[in-house]
Amino acid sequence: MQESISEKSKFSFFKIKNYWRNVDKQILVSFFLLFILGSFFSFSSTSFLADERLSKEYYFFFQKHLLYATISFSIMIFISALNTDLVNKSLLPIFLIFFVILMLVPFVGVEIKGAKRWLNFFSLRFQPIEFTKPFFVLIVAQIIGLKWIKNMNLSYFISFILLSAIVLLLILQPDLGQSILLICTWISLIFVSGVNILFLFLLFIFVIFLFLILLYLAPEKFSYIITRITSFFDPTKTDNSQSQKAIEAIKQGGLKGEGMGEGILKESVPEAHTDYIIAVISEEFGSIVSIFVISIFLFITFRIVKKIINSSNNLYKLSLCGLSSLLVFQTFIHVGVNANLLPTTGMTLPFLSYGGSSLLSSGVLAGVILNYTSLGVKN
Repeated sequence: MQESISEKSKFSFFKIKNYWRNVDKQILVSFFLLFILGSFFSFSSTSFLADERLSKEYYFFFQKHLLYATISFSIMIFISALNTDLVNKSLLPIFLIFFVILMLVPFVGVEIKGAKRWLNFFSLRFQPIEFTKPFFVLIVAQIIGLKWIKNMNLSYFISFILLSAIVLLLILQPDLGQSILLICTWISLIFVSGVNILFLFLLFIFVIFLFLILLYLAPEKFSYIITRITSFFDPTKTDNSQSQKAIEAIKQGGLKGEGMGEGILKESVPEAHTDYIIAVISEEFGSIVSIFVISIFLFITFRIVKKIINSSNNLYKLSLCGLSSLLVFQTFIHVGVNANLLPTTGMTLPFLSYGGSSLLSSGVLAGVILNYTSLGVKN
């Protein structure tokens, strides 16, 4: 009996040692640092909201963020430690499950502020698109990288149909930000795979034409898009107060910031702890800290690119390219909106913004990246 326990202990120790030897430690530490920073900034940005405006316990949102961050970190470690072949075989059924759930949103979704993007699961509320995104990228990478279909143009077309189906479901919600994010990620993925530039150009023209048709057929449903674009180019014509307050907060913070808890953006903008978290960070802790946060995302991308260059496996190269593109595009859309460089989209910042769906999705994405970049991945 004691020998059996001893053997199990040795086996567990061997697995942990093997995991630590194979995992990309620099990417792992970077993700861990983002989780820590996210929890810290959540404490700073949500305490006033809970106590003063919603009459909840002072640490209400921070405790929820910390719980989701802990679960998300555990998911990341679990996925990163799984056998890579098992991960690849699980992608399609998991994607189909989340795609079906996403299809339910227009019918049984919860509407908040005119958008129906969430589902209630008992007492929990989650956003299906957050979980669909990373698996969509991985499935497209498999369609192209594994060459399920010998004709590459047909593979691109099928992946485009899949993208169109998800974007259509997002338009019905409506969710312009996530639609743009997925389109940009898909374009970067098929571009890296070697698609003809003419094909991309024609596709771009087709998407613009389709967008104009939607605006013409349903002007009331999509009028908010025109409003946001108009307010971006000419803030005097429409109310663009949130973006203006965010850029003013960034200017007010300067390089060193106003100090922890001293910012006023979280008091004047309802979703500051989610959609404008980088502006809150800049106001309270300074632009230096914001640049440091952005640098972590760029460093992770740099490490992934190094792995891509050194790998000869098309599947892993495409998968990592798609996941890193998803991470970088979402980061810079969030930063662009906060800095008033892009129209308002309501995009969260991975790992740092408050929100269970966003955090758990970030954990899945980080776990697959760590799995594919580990030294044990077959080249």
